[in-house]
Amino acid sequence: MHKEEIKNILHQREPYLMVDQVHSIDAKSIHTSKTHAGNEPHVLGHFPGAPVVPGAMLQEICTQSAGILITQFYSPVKDYNSITTKGWALGVLNKVEFAKYLEMVKPNQPIEAKVELIEHQDGLFKFRAQVYQQQKLKAKLKFNLVNISDQYLY
Repeated sequence: MHKEEIKNILHQREPYLMVDQVHSIDAKSIHTSKTHAGNEPHVLGHFPGAPVVPGAMLQEICTQSAGILITQFYSPVKDYNSITTKGWALGVLNKVEFAKYLEMVKPNQPIEAKVELIEHQDGLFKFRAQVYQQQKLKAKLKFNLVNISDQYLY
C-alpha cells in the first residue's frame, strides 16, 4: 500500500502523516515504515545539531499503523474513505498503557512499526507494538484505540 492509498484511510496529512508504506497487513497485525527526512518541525527542534525522532512520534507511527488496520478490517462504515466519509473517527487513541523507549531513533533511516491487535471488543481495540530501526528494537508499546461516531465528538 502506498502513500495515496494510506491518505484515503487516515485523516492525518504531512507533516503529521507518520506512515509512508504498508509492508504487510492482516486482521491481526500490520507492518509499516516511515523515514523522516530530518527537516520536519518535530525533528528540527529535537535536538538541533543532534536530531532524534521524538518518542511521541514513535507512538504516533504505531497509532496510525493500528488505525490503518482498524479501517481495513473493523470499520463500521463500508468503503471508508478519510476524505468523503463523515460521521466517524476511527482509531482514536484513548490510552497508552505502556511505552518503553530503548534507544534513540535517528532521521534519514527507515523506522519500522510492527503492530499486533491483541484484543477487540465492540469499538475498543488493544494493541502491542514494536519499533525497529536497522533491525534493532528501539521501542515497545501497548495502547488502546477506539472508534467513535460524531455523536460523541461534538
